[in-house]
Amino acid sequence: MINKIIPKTLEEIKIMTEGGEKLSKVKARLKKEVKEGVNAKEIDRLAEDLIIKSGGKSSFKMVKGYFWATCININQGVVHGIPGKGVIFKKGDLVSVDLGIYYKGYHTDTSFSVGLEVGYETKNFLEAGETALVNAIDAARVGNRIYDISREIETVLRKNNLSPIRALVGHGIGKKLHEDPQIPCFVSGEKSKSPEIPNNATLAIEVMYCRGKGDVALSHDGWTIVTSDGTISALFEETIAVTKNGPIILT
Repeated sequence: MINKIIPKTLEEIKIMTEGGEKLSKVKARLKKEVKEGVNAKEIDRLAEDLIIKSGGKSSFKMVKGYFWATCININQGVVHGIPGKGVIFKKGDLVSVDLGIYYKGYHTDTSFSVGLEVGYETKNFLEAGETALVNAIDAARVGNRIYDISREIETVLRKNNLSPIRALVGHGIGKKLHEDPQIPCFVSGEKSKSPEIPNNATLAIEVMYCRGKGDVALSHDGWTIVTSDGTISALFEETIAVTKNGPIILT
């Protein structure tokens, strides 16, 4: 039996829109501060300060056992990287930052990746991820299925000779940070058995990919997930609301 996606009420979407706007402003500030010589702990502190000043709480600090407002990864890091003081950004690094806000009882979630004075190939690598996210969001329409979102992500990645991360997924979002449905970065199973997207669904669509085979491993810190073959990875994520007039980016 196909799991149905539970739509939000208009009031819930209104609150998530407010929270998403606040998170978007935090993200924009962090993008400006990710520079050579800066360490991940500085970015994390700034993120938490900005989130608190906006009237929200850090979504990630509400996850049991995780004590930081962001997840920050470098190069082969995929997700869940601990933003420590020893993680210092250098020229040539690919830096990914993931963050979320809990505002008036609802979560929104977003992430970005940037290159610090990187070469042509890495710029193209990042552009492919951004394009995949744009196409995936456009596929998030009433009556379409999660399959359609996954297909757009995988199509762009494969076209650029890149691999989706298969062990991780995007997700529904709302009162909980992670809700149904799961949103893979690749096509799996039959389209007809994929959940249909209803009006007023709220989704955190996340493009997670790498230059290698797409396999991952857990680091010794118990949180950071890296590519098994050491190839670079990136992620791009937005929280959206699906409406009859098309998808709306909240973050």
